[in-house]
Formats: sequence, C-alpha cells, structure tokens
Amino acid sequence: MIVIFEKDYLRDLYEKGNTSDKKHRFQPPIVKKFIRIVDLMIEQNNVMGLVQYGGLHYEHLHGDKEGLSSVRVNNQYRIEFREIIEGEKTIAEVVSITDLSNHYS
Repeated sequence: MIVIFEKDYLRDLYEKGNTSDKKHRFQPPIVKKFIRIVDLMIEQNNVMGLVQYGGLHYEHLHGDKEGLSSVRVNNQYRIEFREIIEGEKTIAEVVSITDLSNHYS
C-alpha cells in the first residue's frame, strides 16, 4: 500500500521517531509500535492484508468517525486512516493516516 500522512506530526513520528509538537508526544514504546505498524501497512498490497494480523483489530469505524478505518497500536491507542479507492477497485491500495488517537478519549 501507499501510505500518506495527513498531519505533519504523524510523518515526524514515522520518519524521526519523535515530534516537536508538544501536543503530540508519545511514550517510546508507542512510537516504536506505530512505526512497525506503518511499515507493515506499506508491505501489504491492500488493506485486506491487515486482516491476517488479528492483533491489529482492523475495523471500519462508525458514528462520528464514519468513513475511517483503524488498527490498534495497543489497547489504548489506534491508527486511524482513510481508505482511498482508486478507479473501480473495491479494495483500497492507498491509505491516508489521519490520526494516532487515544482509543478511549
């Protein structure tokens, strides 16, 4: 898949392992797992490849987050992303990561 970061802090976390944005500071184990999961997403041909990793809990979100999907970083955090379908393909090959969010906030 092709992964696009919608927010600068997400790109910084992935490329540098940290961010200068004080609002988006995470513990090192969370950042390390975030990077690992993004690498895993990049390795897949499409989002259906994420299904084989049960621990990620790939799901489509509902309610105020309708239109987004997510995978879990741990029990507290998840990566939220938008699947972008190109042409008539029914399985997305491009994802746009929108947030690394606290699952319970």
